[in-house]
Amino acid sequence: MHWYWYALILVVLLLAGAGLVVPRLRRRPGAPPAVPPAAPPVDPAAPPVGTPEPVAEPATAPAVETPEPTAGRLVRLRGRLARSQSLLGRGLLAVLSRDRLDEQAWEEIEETLISADVGVAATGEIVARLREQTRVEGTRTGTELRTMLSRELVAALEPGLDRSLRASPHDGYPAVVLVVGVNGSGKTTTCGKIARVLIADGHTVLLGAADTFRAAAAEQLTTWAARVGAEVVRGRAGGDPAAVAFDAVKRGRETGVDSVLIDTAGRLQNKVGLMDELRKVKRVVEKHGPVDETLLVLDATTGQNGLTQARVFTEVCDVTGVVLTKLDGTAKGGIVIAVQRELGLPVKLIGLGEGPDDLAPFVPEAFVDALLG
Repeated sequence: MHWYWYALILVVLLLAGAGLVVPRLRRRPGAPPAVPPAAPPVDPAAPPVGTPEPVAEPATAPAVETPEPTAGRLVRLRGRLARSQSLLGRGLLAVLSRDRLDEQAWEEIEETLISADVGVAATGEIVARLREQTRVEGTRTGTELRTMLSRELVAALEPGLDRSLRASPHDGYPAVVLVVGVNGSGKTTTCGKIARVLIADGHTVLLGAADTFRAAAAEQLTTWAARVGAEVVRGRAGGDPAAVAFDAVKRGRETGVDSVLIDTAGRLQNKVGLMDELRKVKRVVEKHGPVDETLLVLDATTGQNGLTQARVFTEVCDVTGVVLTKLDGTAKGGIVIAVQRELGLPVKLIGLGEGPDDLAPFVPEAFVDALLG
C-alpha cells in the first residue's frame, strides 16, 4: 500500500504547484498588440506605384513610296481632259458631221479652235487642211471624220519633236535639270512630281531647294523628296539661290545620283533683278558642267497670257522643254499647240490633277484621242 500513498502525495504536490503558477500568469500584463510597420513617405511627384513610366517610342521615318510607272499615264488620265473634250473634240465633230459644210460651218470650226487657245495661225492651217480633205475625199461618216480630224490635230502637235527628258548621267556625272517658272504656276509641286517621274523610270534623284525667297518652298520640296526617299540640299531662308544650286550639284556628284533636280525661285518675268538672279543660278551651276535640261512650268489656265511670260524665260535661260500644268482645269486644251508653235519648244509633261502621279509624259496621239473621246 506504500505506493498508493506515494502516488497520492505526488498528485497533491502537482496540484499545489499549478495553483501557485496560474495566478502569476493572470497577473502578468498582456503583450502590446502588434503594430504594423509604418509605410514609407510618399513623394507627390513620384508616379503611382505599379504604373509604368511612359516610354517615348522612337520616331519612324515615313514610308518610301513607289511611284506609278509613267508608261500609259496619259491613257489612264484621259478622263481628266473632259472639259477640253467637250469644247474642242465634240464641238468640232458636231460641226464636221453636218450634211452640208458651208461658210458658216467653217467659221464655227475656226471659232471653236480659237476658243480652245489653239492660236490664230495654227487655226488657219488646220481649217485649210480640213477643207481640202473634205473636198477631195468627200469624207462623210462619223468614223472617217474622226480619223481625219485626229490626223490633223496630231500633225499640229508635231509628233516628231524630241520629248524625252535629258536626265541620264553622262561622263560619270549626274544630269542637271533646272525647273523655272512664274509664281503660282505650281512650280515647286511640279518639281516634286518630276522627281517621281524620274524615279518611276529608274533614276536616282537629288533635289536642290534653290527657291530661298519663299519660306515654304524648301519645306514643300523636302516633303516631296521624303516620300520617295530622295535627298534634298537646302540653304537658309533668304540665302543665295545660286549657292544652294552649286552645293546641290556638288552633292549629287559626291553621292553618284543620276539626276540633280533644282527648283528655282518663282519669277515675275517683268522683274529684271529676279531674272538676273536666274541667269546667275545657271552660270554658277555650269561651273560644275553644263545644264542638261531647263524645264519651264506654265499654267494652262492662263491661256495666251502664259505665252508672254514664257518668251522672256526662253531668252534668259535656254529653255529646252515645257511642263504644262493644270490642264485638267481648263477647256482650252489647244494651248498645247499654241505653246509649241509660239515658243518652238516641245511640251514634255502635262499635269492632269493634284495627285502625286498625275504628271504624265506628253504623247500627241494619246492626247488627241482623249480630246476626241
